[in-house]
Amino acid sequence: MGKQTGFMEYDRQTRPGRNPQERIQDWNDYTAPLTEEDVKEQGARCMDCGVPTCHTGIEIEGVTSGCPVNHLIPEWNDLVYEGKWKEALAREHLMNNFPEFTGIACPAPCESACVLGINEPAVAIRTVERSIIERGFEEGWVVPNPPQMRTGKRVAVVGSGPAGLATADQLNKAGHSVTVFERDKRVGGLLTYGIPEMKLSYDIVMRRVSILEQEGIEFVTNTEVGKDITIEALKLEFDATILCGGATLHREMEVEGSNLKGIHPAMDFLHANVESLLDSNLEDGNYISAADKDVIVIGGGDTGTDCLATSIRHNCKSLTQFDIYEKKNLLRDEESNPWPQYPKIHRVEYGHAEAEAHQGEDPRAYAVQTTRFVGDENGHVKEVHTIKVKTRYEHGKKIREEIPGSEEVWPADLVLIAIGFKGPDQDLINELNVETTRSSTVKATYGEFNTNVEGVFAAGDMRRGQSLIVWAINEGRAAARECDLYLMGETMLP
Repeated sequence: MGKQTGFMEYDRQTRPGRNPQERIQDWNDYTAPLTEEDVKEQGARCMDCGVPTCHTGIEIEGVTSGCPVNHLIPEWNDLVYEGKWKEALAREHLMNNFPEFTGIACPAPCESACVLGINEPAVAIRTVERSIIERGFEEGWVVPNPPQMRTGKRVAVVGSGPAGLATADQLNKAGHSVTVFERDKRVGGLLTYGIPEMKLSYDIVMRRVSILEQEGIEFVTNTEVGKDITIEALKLEFDATILCGGATLHREMEVEGSNLKGIHPAMDFLHANVESLLDSNLEDGNYISAADKDVIVIGGGDTGTDCLATSIRHNCKSLTQFDIYEKKNLLRDEESNPWPQYPKIHRVEYGHAEAEAHQGEDPRAYAVQTTRFVGDENGHVKEVHTIKVKTRYEHGKKIREEIPGSEEVWPADLVLIAIGFKGPDQDLINELNVETTRSSTVKATYGEFNTNVEGVFAAGDMRRGQSLIVWAINEGRAAARECDLYLMGETMLP
């Protein structure tokens, strides 16, 4: 322990956001880095816990607490404080293939499980994590390290999101020849298409992909397995297949008028924007524009927030985000939401701060339920009708009560539905004759990851349903281990 009193001497500090009025004018990273000394102080805040819980990912009432990839957090915090950055990078990479992804886009359940967080602001784990990997790239410490020997086995990975990339990386380390198939034109899955540029730059994704390519992994884009390459060809060419296609089917709103023009799934909006931005800096017009429109975002999660930030950069006319839940308190309820559960508190995310800067007020409307959409004479949405609701639970069942007299009408030219995903695309699953669960995900036991089809495994959201990047990496690593065991009869993968 480098600084036993660090948590008493230094305040929590995370990467600061750039001025909202300035950053909404571009697509660059909305944050700014801390100084090296500031990061070392954050590492020093890590306590000498008798039983650290930050690195042990568990689920409490369906919500993750702690780190699912079992990051060696106390170790690399201490190494950063001591100025041993290269050693910290080695400890960071030991359990996490892609700390740059989790250091940017993970909601940091590790911090909710930080022992210091019981009665003080938690250690800024995610900030330290990102600082280590960025230092590693800047210093040239992150270099290709291809395997010394090849096994002669070939593995197909379907999907290039975080689960697919982690799977491919681990299997390549074991010496297998890995081909990753991606149906989109760019690698990264939701890392690329589901997270806007100002939050996770495509350059950061490709920086890592370039390393993986130099280590011997082959990426085949614009190729949908089952269509562009047949199942028969897949079976003939590869010794095993791992399904990492994600849970890409969006949930639909079953309310009147939901088929009107101008109503889009959030991911269609974000996907098209990223594609056009990377292709032409939006000059080709091949995206859903929010410019000069009254925009309604339905859904209070991270995807909805990303829609806010994107719409602002299009220079929308107005912006409102519907959250079906009531506004939360600034502090957690110690009885219903005790440590180490992920704190259910009111947060101001980057998109909320930008929306307030753009239009002078927080864009969120709470406890709002959409009742119908109304269109104009051309079949284009013009209004969203809502009613206030109160959410309560009886015997674990969610019940929503409408509040009479709380009806409201909102002008809308563009409506973005960000209420989550209902499961994976079923086409490939059906072609492979892979069994599914009641929720339509691929049936494969956690820890084993094998399906009912010989030599076919599944990992990530395609197996577990919509989840976190860090769980995708966890499952990708574990599925790779089981696949290696299947191919070789033994494994040295962690």
